[in-house]
Order: sequence, then C-alpha cells, then structure tokens
Amino acid sequence: MKITDILRAEHSVFHNLFDHIEATAPRLKTLAEVKSVAVLIDKVMAPHSQTEDELFIDPLEHCFDQIGQKETFHHEHEQIEAMLVKVTKARTLKDAKGLLLAVIAASRKHFEKEERIVFPMAERILKAKTLTELGAEWMNRREAARK
Repeated sequence: MKITDILRAEHSVFHNLFDHIEATAPRLKTLAEVKSVAVLIDKVMAPHSQTEDELFIDPLEHCFDQIGQKETFHHEHEQIEAMLVKVTKARTLKDAKGLLLAVIAASRKHFEKEERIVFPMAERILKAKTLTELGAEWMNRREAARK
C-alpha cells in the first residue's frame, strides 16, 4: 500500500474523531475532561506527524523549497503540538474548550493542505515503488510501536 493511501486513511480517522469532539465538546463539564481529550488527540496525532515528517515530508523537502512551503509544513505540526500543550495548561474550562476547538480547526486545515497539495505532488514526483516502500516502512514502524 502506498504511503499516500495510508496517510489519507489516517486523516479520515482523524476527521471522524474531530467530528465527535466538536459535537461533544459543548457538553464537557470539567477542565479535566477537556484536558483528557487534548491528551488523547496528542497521543494519536504525534506518531502520525512524526512518521509523516520522517518518511514523507523529508524526501520531498526540495520540492517544498521550490514552492515556498519548506518551513510551513513542519511549522504547522509544531504549532498544533504547541496548541495541545496550551490546552493542558489552560486554567478555565472556557479557555480549554476554545483551544481544543482551535487545535481541531488547525488540524483540519493542515490535513486539507496535505491532501490538496502534498499527496498529489508526492504521487507525481516519487515512483509508485518508492511510495509503496514508504508505506511498508510505515507498517513496520506501527508494528514495532505495538510491541
């Protein structure tokens, strides 16, 4: 399976998670509940971001430089991670909910950019064999992480 297909599938799962969080966030009653959701998002998105950066974005670094986006994609991952930290440090329920929803909005925007720009670019530039090998490496990393 190509890495682009795997990453698109992960994005789909994240979008479903985000839909659920957006629907249920108004009913969260405590700061601890909101912080717990932020930790959940971090725990599922951190491996995705790390793998995406290492296996996917890095081999295309020269292409991002050419389209003036070299720093953008790394920065967006870092920005989302920093926003999640802010949720865990929030002192009020209102602030935490607002930050949590901002994380989701930023993540959706980032995913949309990847799906619209990065994945098609990778499929044009990288050989199908390379995309499949990167997909296999993704699978190996996931299996190793489960052990």
